[in-house]
Amino acid sequence: MDFNVRKLATDAGIFFSRAVQFTEEKLGQAEKTELDAHFENLLSRADCTKNWTEKIYRQTEVLLQPNPGARIEEFLYEKLDRKVPPRPTNGEILGQFMLEAAKEFGPGTPYGSTLIKVGDCQRRLGGAEREFLQSSSISFLTPLRNFLEGDWRTISKERRLLENRRLDLDACKARLKKAKAAEAKAAAVPDFQETRPRNYVLSASASAAEHELRVAQTEFDRQAEVTRLLLEGISSTHVNHLRCLCEFVEAQAMYYNQCHKYMQELQKELGSSSGDIRCPDSLEVNSQPDVSPTNPSAYLPLNSPSTLETDALQIEEVQPPASGTRKAKVLYDYDAGDSSELSLRADELITVYTVPGMDSDWLIGERGNLKGKVPVTYLELLS
Repeated sequence: MDFNVRKLATDAGIFFSRAVQFTEEKLGQAEKTELDAHFENLLSRADCTKNWTEKIYRQTEVLLQPNPGARIEEFLYEKLDRKVPPRPTNGEILGQFMLEAAKEFGPGTPYGSTLIKVGDCQRRLGGAEREFLQSSSISFLTPLRNFLEGDWRTISKERRLLENRRLDLDACKARLKKAKAAEAKAAAVPDFQETRPRNYVLSASASAAEHELRVAQTEFDRQAEVTRLLLEGISSTHVNHLRCLCEFVEAQAMYYNQCHKYMQELQKELGSSSGDIRCPDSLEVNSQPDVSPTNPSAYLPLNSPSTLETDALQIEEVQPPASGTRKAKVLYDYDAGDSSELSLRADELITVYTVPGMDSDWLIGERGNLKGKVPVTYLELLS
């Protein structure tokens, strides 16, 4: 018990002295051993990696499981080292409700038969979602969490140890500096009879301080090398996270591809079903050409002017209305689809106005002597 008390008192004294030294360094009252530029860059890169990995991990959790209550439940099961019970997805629950409703309404009725088809599709969509969640959790979330809870904790521990070694080294430097100053001051005293014993003690104190400094420097260098190797391993972490990110994208693409396939099959079933009630034509999304999310032209108004409207609207004969015109800024590049449209370039200013009978998703645009129809979604109206 006596040994533990002494150790506790010693540790408390070391902690207090380091706290005082750290405060003096912040106030500029004590010297500080600076790390080299390369080491500082490694530290900054590691901190950046940790911060963004944590943000990406948290937001991916929200994406995969928007329900905070469910996330807390999964967290508790994980901490208790217990398996999370299977939970049906919202799509599976909706599909089950539709199937049960179809039994009540009668599977032979148009509404009941349609509920069966849509409900079965929703269950398949929910199953695909569950597989995507499981795959993403294993291939993407788990490696990120392993880094934050494993590698990063090791790096943080070694960094704290390096900081303690640095503080010890700076303390040894300060003690040696004081011993050298006291020895020089004593050597300048003219009374040799009184100062010889004192000089001997001061010289021994300076020698001990030099020995402590060499030991502290060795420990600091050793710890700096260990920390440097761990920080340089961040590059391997980036490579691993890159591979996991690609797997996450593949899983996401497969999931959306499955969903699209199921919806296509459902549309075919609904379109080929015979009955008095048919789904509206507006649900036939597959009639639209394939588009790319990165192509702004993919978001042209669905009710684009038909060929008949184009023929009826002669651009050369269109005149600005009496109510006036407006200025607009072009947001994206746009290539005219035919001679009645006006090509646009991002960030340019044009004059726009509408004419009676024209589709609300299009305007007449003028730039110099050029005139033509332009999509409203590509413009920011200024006045």
